[in-house]
Amino acid sequence: MKRKAVNTKESPQVKRQKELLPSYCDIQPRKGSDGSITWPASSEAIENARVYLRECASSKAKTLIVPDKDADGLDAGVIIHRTLTALGAPASSIEVHLVEKGKSIHDDEEREAMGAKKAEYIIVLDQGSRPAPPVVDDPDVKSLIIDHHLSDEFPKKAQIVSACHYPPVATSALLTYEICKPLHPDIASSCGYLCVMGTHGDLGNTLKWDPPFPDMKEVFKTHTKKAINDAVSLLNAPRRTSKFDVISAWTALLTATSPTELLTNPRLLSARAEINEEVERQTHTAPKFSKDGKIAVFRIHSAAQVHPVIATRWAGHLKSSKLEIILVANSGYLPGMVNFSCRIARCARKRDPPVDIISSLKAVADLDTTDLVQRLGESFARGHKEASGGIIPEKEFEELMALMKVGEKADPAEEGEKKTKVKTVEKSPQKNTLSNYFGKKG
Repeated sequence: MKRKAVNTKESPQVKRQKELLPSYCDIQPRKGSDGSITWPASSEAIENARVYLRECASSKAKTLIVPDKDADGLDAGVIIHRTLTALGAPASSIEVHLVEKGKSIHDDEEREAMGAKKAEYIIVLDQGSRPAPPVVDDPDVKSLIIDHHLSDEFPKKAQIVSACHYPPVATSALLTYEICKPLHPDIASSCGYLCVMGTHGDLGNTLKWDPPFPDMKEVFKTHTKKAINDAVSLLNAPRRTSKFDVISAWTALLTATSPTELLTNPRLLSARAEINEEVERQTHTAPKFSKDGKIAVFRIHSAAQVHPVIATRWAGHLKSSKLEIILVANSGYLPGMVNFSCRIARCARKRDPPVDIISSLKAVADLDTTDLVQRLGESFARGHKEASGGIIPEKEFEELMALMKVGEKADPAEEGEKKTKVKTVEKSPQKNTLSNYFGKKG
């Protein structure tokens, strides 16, 4: 009779439970004096925007839509387009202006280009906000800005609807949808999927549509989540290519009547394949860390806008007890400039107090005793507390890295912990540890 082999292995490891992160909509919304919820922006600003859109449509005057280049901005732009035409504006009276690569609506060249189109109404969507001159110089032009990026300052003489101080902060597409939905009975059916696409584009495809976000069950009955999320990926691809082909994405979205139609668009498919290849080539760059271990810095050189994608990827995988922010810097996107994107590391999303990327970046810049803060300019630390970045000259970027003490060894008492824990990576699609992953060649 055979003796059973003695099991010398330790007890099976208990399966690790999936980390539960708070739902985006868990945060308490603002309430008015009567206890009613104020969301997604101030009631007065929303109603004023509706008055503006009715007036714009009824005037049948030339109108310029200026959406941002990503899925959120483009979806918001198409929602506006469909709302105006539903209200009686001729499609021929509506034109789009897409900002050039590396530019903003506040640059002189862009203001001149918008002014040259001689529109009487200009609607700016998801472009981010900062103190600036009027959208165009013509004092008779009426401008509406719909946005959700953190800012208390805006271009002069513009009508503003901002969601940034009304948690849970709506995306620009969601804010636009909420503004437009009551204006015409067809908006919910024709623009519901656009609202979801834009929102998933900014907040991710695992978002739970809990109150005060609207009930979108009818959208998900009509369009599968897979189709919606695949369409978002395709829509974002052209603007990430070195060609910066935003017009292809806008045209495809404007002419489609469902997300499914976007899934077979040849230009969108080729752009996504190009970006996937570039992300894979660039994503193996090894990080360096700030001396305090809070910021992981990846440096790449690419003509494509892949730095936000890589930042998002590593935010989900890189872990340490001190890590807070993933920063991916791209020195190849614009000549002489560094475009960088920051994301909160997944392991830091439940920290108390919460990680605030904008405040963290500004705190580093404030360590300088000269004029660095002024030289960093208005394109530094823009966006959201959870997803920020900037466009700054190479020299100033190197000064910022020096202030972070990137690459400097931690103090001896902390170094052991950093070396041990920072190499832990959650399960990722590549199935690699950091040590062999960064050794791969693109």
